[in-house]
Amino acid sequence: MPADRTESPVTAFMLVKTTPEWLAMPVAERVEAFRTQIVPVVETRTRGVRSRFYDTEFYSARVTDVWVWEADDHDAYRLLIDALRETPFWDRYFEVVDLLVGVENGYALTYDVEPVATLDTRDR
Repeated sequence: MPADRTESPVTAFMLVKTTPEWLAMPVAERVEAFRTQIVPVVETRTRGVRSRFYDTEFYSARVTDVWVWEADDHDAYRLLIDALRETPFWDRYFEVVDLLVGVENGYALTYDVEPVATLDTRDR
């Protein structure tokens, strides 16, 4: 861990399910709602967070999407959740089914060992 960092980055897997209100909106309106109602709040109220989105509705009836949030530290993650809860995202457009929060290779940091990982098998 770099000397100037006191905490490890946090990764949160946010498992969500779309609501009927969200699905009733035309796609263009959904994109606009996300751009105007959610992104500005996250950008204004947080720092050091990034996101990626995965569709899962064709594999799961309980969870329609997995949003992966990476935060520089636990405080940045807390600010993110506080910001999201004040938008229509939280329990209006999406039901938050579960939050799985972790630190990548936390065991390696704890025990001061090199992380173990698989190689990219596509290169074989």
